Parts: sequence; structure tokens; C-alpha cells
Amino acid sequence: METTGATRRPDTSGLKYKGFKIHEVSGDERPSQPHARRDYYKIVLVTAGNTLITYGDNTVAMKGTYLFFSNPRVAHRVEDLEKGRRGYACLFSEDFINSREGKNALRDSPLTRVEDSPVIALNEAQASFMKSLFVKMLEVYRDGFPACMPLVKTCIELILQDASRIQPSQQLTGRQYGTSRISAMFLELLAKQFPVEHPGEPLLLRSAHDYAKALSVHVNYLNRSVKSSTGKSTSAHISGRIISEAKALLRHTNWNVADIAYSLGFEYPTYFNNYFKRATGQTPHVFRKQKV
Repeated sequence: METTGATRRPDTSGLKYKGFKIHEVSGDERPSQPHARRDYYKIVLVTAGNTLITYGDNTVAMKGTYLFFSNPRVAHRVEDLEKGRRGYACLFSEDFINSREGKNALRDSPLTRVEDSPVIALNEAQASFMKSLFVKMLEVYRDGFPACMPLVKTCIELILQDASRIQPSQQLTGRQYGTSRISAMFLELLAKQFPVEHPGEPLLLRSAHDYAKALSVHVNYLNRSVKSSTGKSTSAHISGRIISEAKALLRHTNWNVADIAYSLGFEYPTYFNNYFKRATGQTPHVFRKQKV
């Protein structure tokens, strides 16, 4: 199911052909290596097993039957605490779910709502329903009929919709934890943007909206979470880090101001000059002249 060694990676060849792949999880597997960022989503139905799941900065021990949702933006690791994990795993690209209903189901599901737990324990009735959907997808996938792909998409939508219905009563943590978690993920993502190594590779994330999109949450939720957890606004964190990096580049590189402006995501040097002066009271040129 997961990467099982330094040289073994998930087989995603089916994704390139159909944008979708499904397989049974059977046999004993070694602990997975941390999952690098991929361009696909993953839903796993575990019908038997005792596992330790690390997702982002959270670790959850699960035993029995449950669903696990993997978002390509957040690394995960799965470790078997006992032998004998069984179940099903399906992988699909975002383009595979191309209908309005499918994209809405994806957006509102635990697959993209990183503030919610990606692990959902299932009772007997829920497990039976989910298993029937995975079995049907596996049957269609093995038959290899492209005309049946709409049926697969419908099954995925049903899984996502039912998971969203179950999730509120299955959350492993409360609202306060969710707020702290999304704030921590924002700060981690912000830190990863720096240091800027080359003027030809500008920052990709510049605003609260950019970070909210990258974390698959609404910008208002991100702003509330960051403010509640840190006492500072999302924009203040971003601005402070950009100014800090600008000072470092002015002091420790020979890049011209235009290159620094571009590397920090400013379209024109004048925008950067005004931004820097509002924050520091000095223009970049004056600040640089004061370099010791």
C-alpha cells in the first residue's frame, strides 16, 4: 500500500493512463518511508490491521476498520504495529474528478480539509457500505473498460460524501486542536519558502489567499486559526518573513534591488521599494548602504 523501502515506490502507472488506480492491500508490509509530495489523492479502506499513522505533525494509532485519506500536499507515514493489514487502496488525480459534483465532493471531504482528521473509524454498517464501493471499483478497473470510468467516479464521490457525513462524529480532536494544527501547518509552509536561493525562482506563495489555497482551507478559516494560535494575523507573518528575507538579501548578496524584488514575488521594483519602506522606514538602497 505504501512505499515499503528506500528503492520501492507506489506503482502509479495506471494513473498516467486513466488518472485512477486501485488495488487490494494484502500481506505483511514493512513500515513505509515518509511519503513525498505526489500529484494524486489516495483513499485507503483498512478492513483489518493495527497501524500507526503519521500525517503532517499528528500521529494516530488505529486498529480495526477505518478510512485513511492522503492529500498530496501533506506527507504521511504508515507503520504496521502487527502483521496482517488488509483492505483496499485507490489513487486518483484531481483531473480524474472533473465534474462539478466530483470537485465539490473533493473540496468538502477529509481529503482536502486538512484541519480535520484524515482517519475515520467505521462501524460495521459503514464498513460494509464502503467495502462494496471499493469492490465495485476494483472489478471495473480489472475489466479495463474505459466506458465504465463514470461508475468509478460515482463510487469515489459516494465515498467522499459519506465520509463527510461521518466525520463530525468521528473527529479525534476538537476545534482547538484543529485551529492549532492548521496554524502550525501554515507556519511550516511559510518557513519552507525561505531562504531564497536564486533571483530566477520567485516566491510562489505571497498572500493569505495563496497559503489558504495551498493548504486547501478557506482563507477566513486560516486567518482565524493563525490569529487565535499566534496572536498575529496571517498577513503579518508573511510580511514579517518577506521583510526579514529582504534585509538578509540586501546585506549578504550582491543582487541588485530589482533582482531581490523579483525573487520575493514583486512584479516591479517600485512595488518592493514602497513595501520595504512602509515596513522599515527606509528604502532598500538606503538600508543597503548602511550594511556593516
